[in-house]
Amino acid sequence: MTVHFIGAGPGAPDLITLRGLRLIQSCQVCLYAGSLVPAEIVAAAPDGARVIDTAPMTLDEILAEIADAHALGHDVARVHSGDPSIYGATAEQMRRLDALAIPYDVTPGVPAFAAAAAALKLELTVPELCQSIILTRTAMKSSAMPQGEELETLGASGATLAIHLSVRNLAHIERSLSPLPAYGPDCPAIIAYRVGWPDALFLRGTLSTMRRMAREAKLTRTALVLVGRALDAKGFVDSSLYDPRHVHVLRPARSQ
Repeated sequence: MTVHFIGAGPGAPDLITLRGLRLIQSCQVCLYAGSLVPAEIVAAAPDGARVIDTAPMTLDEILAEIADAHALGHDVARVHSGDPSIYGATAEQMRRLDALAIPYDVTPGVPAFAAAAAALKLELTVPELCQSIILTRTAMKSSAMPQGEELETLGASGATLAIHLSVRNLAHIERSLSPLPAYGPDCPAIIAYRVGWPDALFLRGTLSTMRRMAREAKLTRTALVLVGRALDAKGFVDSSLYDPRHVHVLRPARSQ
């Protein structure tokens, strides 16, 4: 048997990969994070499959279900929201599976920041303005941020910031980034709530207005915060990718 860690994407049932959906359709056991994964996705599990919402479960309880499936030779679809490589608590599960000699693999999914950019029709990397994206979070009730990964430090780059799990920590985000030259109080900020779900909401503002926007919309969870000058870029230069003067092996110089 194999445990398949599957990224379900941000919320829209049709944003899961074909591979991920086919694995769910083939597994006798499906464990999913019910608060973040749409019911339509796990409804694809085969008739008679054991389908369990892991939201109220502990790590030990989840691993016990997997161990039982292993003993029976049943494949497991372990379905996570977004992409399993980002804030999915997958590393600790894989460590336990390694110790138990239970095989597993990973199928990637569409991450929330990419789905948000698509919904907003944005490119997060703009020529000569911003060529980097930093995925991060802030410390609240979860584990502490490692030294050197504070927003003040990351913000020195001027990159587009995709700040996860932090909609209740907007005051800290504002205090940390507003004094930095690359951002400032008027820096564009977007709160992306439940990206990909039918009730998705996108609030556009600035570092100085995002707290008020979140408060008025009563947002307290399941939101991504994007910050950076690329979010409202105007008058930027074209990239060299399609410039006729940019010659490469697939587009050699043309004779005049």
